[in-house]
Amino acid sequence: MNPEYELALRETGRIGTGKKYFIKIFGCQMNENDSEILAGILESLDYQPAARIEEADLIVINTCAVRAKPEQKVAALLGKLQDLKREKKDLLIAVGGCMTQQEEVANYLQRRFHHVDLIFGTHQLHRFPALLKQAAESRKTVVDLGEEENREGLPIRRASKFKAWLPVIYGCNNFCSYCVVPFVRGRERSRPFREIMAEAEQLAREGFLEITLLGQNVNSYGHDLQEGRDFADLLNHIDRVEGLKRIRFLTSHPKDLSPRLIRAVAEGEHICEHFHLPVQSGSNRILEMMNRRYTRERYLELVQAIRESIPGVSITTDIIVGFPGETEADFLQTLDLVEQARFDAAFTFNYSPRRGTRAALLEDDVPQQEKSRRLERLMELQNRISRETNEALVGQVVEVLVEGASKANPEMSTGRTRNNKLVHFPRGGEKEGEMLSIKITQGRTWDLFGKRA
Repeated sequence: MNPEYELALRETGRIGTGKKYFIKIFGCQMNENDSEILAGILESLDYQPAARIEEADLIVINTCAVRAKPEQKVAALLGKLQDLKREKKDLLIAVGGCMTQQEEVANYLQRRFHHVDLIFGTHQLHRFPALLKQAAESRKTVVDLGEEENREGLPIRRASKFKAWLPVIYGCNNFCSYCVVPFVRGRERSRPFREIMAEAEQLAREGFLEITLLGQNVNSYGHDLQEGRDFADLLNHIDRVEGLKRIRFLTSHPKDLSPRLIRAVAEGEHICEHFHLPVQSGSNRILEMMNRRYTRERYLELVQAIRESIPGVSITTDIIVGFPGETEADFLQTLDLVEQARFDAAFTFNYSPRRGTRAALLEDDVPQQEKSRRLERLMELQNRISRETNEALVGQVVEVLVEGASKANPEMSTGRTRNNKLVHFPRGGEKEGEMLSIKITQGRTWDLFGKRA
């Protein structure tokens, strides 16, 4: 167990006995992993999960700062919780994550939402029991944005019984001009190889079939260590862990994507054929302004190398529309790149300035209406490509890891292929975590339908 956490736990006691907690998550997979750790910490304090936010004695909001929309959602939620706080005088409200790691934002939340009891940053998980106790005893909002971090050995309550997140590197050194992540997550810090391997082996012993290796840029793994191993080495070793059936990873920065990594995925028995490779723009001028450190030509070369080496691979991406100074010609370059790359899916966003970034100093000169028009054009193109790609799979038999009943139709089950395609098929007594062979009968824009082969 983490020594600092163990000390905080002894000082705190079982303050959650008879109480329930609810965690609301905004943001990326790293936030989901952090929330699982928070859940583990709270249950070690004897808190139990609440089915609904209204039932909770403690509400923890784990925030995202990558775009403006999640921040707006957090503010709206906090406004709604003010009435609940009036009804339940002993209710504790804690706000953490990337949004609160920014001192300016934390100060704003403290001034604007007096009913918030605790504001904590991304580095304070090991101190959370002590902070929670302090917040329960204080009449003022407790704020802790300390930089010292100690994540190893913390308890965790995983959301799934057969899939698990496994962080391999924290932080980011890239400083893309639009991105706040290096400021709220800190500089890159690779976990020691032996600690990652020990966790992977423990997950396999506990029956987990699929793990996803996490990092803001997994391709940077090992650069800050003296172990002489890179991310391709790590993948190769984890691929040999007995019991693991699928190994995924997020996210890859194109500038660091090596031939060794492509070869590791191509040759790995359990490494899934999927790359999430954010391109952000198809214009070299905009890519340079974004400080992405690759060209459109280099990116398309990577896509070609991946597809030639790995049959059946899927490639997904992120794209920002309306970056400062983006002209119609720049945007047409993005559309052209999307047409050439033929992504399986793309996460597309309107640009929004982030405090403290270099891009925030530029004039946000693309009108919002024009951003929306460009986003709609981009989504129309990508949706067509996604649909065509999925329709081409009709008649193929794929391996599906069952995730459970479909949310849209309880008579259907849902699972994912190795290359991360979502598949729905008629229920027939299968269990979560079971592997099935499914014959694809229909391809749609975002998902597939099939039947048992």
